[in-house]
Amino acid sequence: MSKSRAKITREARLARHARVRKSVVGSAERPRLNVFRSLENTYAQIIDDTRGHTLLSASTLDKEVRGQLDGLKKSAAAEVVGKVLAERALAQGVRQVVFDRGGYQYHGRVKALAEAARKAGLDF
Repeated sequence: MSKSRAKITREARLARHARVRKSVVGSAERPRLNVFRSLENTYAQIIDDTRGHTLLSASTLDKEVRGQLDGLKKSAAAEVVGKVLAERALAQGVRQVVFDRGGYQYHGRVKALAEAARKAGLDF
């Protein structure tokens, strides 16, 4: 029995993510900015891998973000998420991060989120 295309695509992304995660590790000084995107929403977390803790997160589901999304396309919504995440990180004293694209191409929503976070003051 053959696998569905969606399952093959997901497994390939997870394999890419595992391969990248061998070298991309967040620390207390330079935590990892992880991106996940579903069909509808975009999520981002800043993670300290040494302790295994999520320091902060933002997504298109947050109340603060949701109010700014009326009529925006997915990439524009990802920009808002990146900006909000960077503002929250700077408020907690996190300036430098390691970017983890989660096995996705650096394109579209992932790129929009990363560039907005850089523009808002995160260094990576």
